[in-house]
Amino acid sequence: MKNTGTGPGAITPDGSPVDFYTHLKPNGEPEIVAEVTPPGGSVLELGAGVGRVTHPLLDLGFEVVAVDESPEMLAEVRGARTVLAQVQDLRLGERFDTVTLASQLVNTVHDPSRRELLAACARHVKPAGSVLIQWMPPEAHDQWRAGTGREDDGISITMVAVDEVTPGVFEATMRYTYGQDKVWTQSFSSKRLTDADLAADLAAEGLRLERFLTENRMWVLAVPD
Repeated sequence: MKNTGTGPGAITPDGSPVDFYTHLKPNGEPEIVAEVTPPGGSVLELGAGVGRVTHPLLDLGFEVVAVDESPEMLAEVRGARTVLAQVQDLRLGERFDTVTLASQLVNTVHDPSRRELLAACARHVKPAGSVLIQWMPPEAHDQWRAGTGREDDGISITMVAVDEVTPGVFEATMRYTYGQDKVWTQSFSSKRLTDADLAADLAAEGLRLERFLTENRMWVLAVPD
């Protein structure tokens, strides 16, 4: 399945609706970054989107470089240096205290793309730095069901369809609503990775899975090996 999206406003290449993401609030991500980043340290945010996490990180005193492939997303970012690029192609010639790769990008179905994403993290993190990866752990994939979701502050996120098309490969469609009249959909594919799969892919790029940072195991700390 090719990632696609529908609804009002700009839609990014991966199907993300820009307008919808401007309404989303952080969900603990800034605090997770602050846990492993020295005060006033540098953060490279890969897949920064509209700055939902970027802006709180700036408020906490970090220096942030926000990277995204969507100019419409980056146009919403304020106060940070922005770079328009695909993550796998990024070569800034700089290293950062912390590199973040959010939005379950690492669960891409295309295995070589996963290695390219992790390679970008590895070449931009300082030798004693941290790589923070948001992934979909296997037990979370196993719980995917149509009709599940959440509502908060006028925002509704619902999985309206999900199908395991081949063993470990899922195709899903999400429905997003804001207020009374704004509705978007986003369809995407996702691969179920085990802990061992993730550790092996990290090791191939010179990174070591250090520990899980959240109770639901969705945030992983990796360090240069």
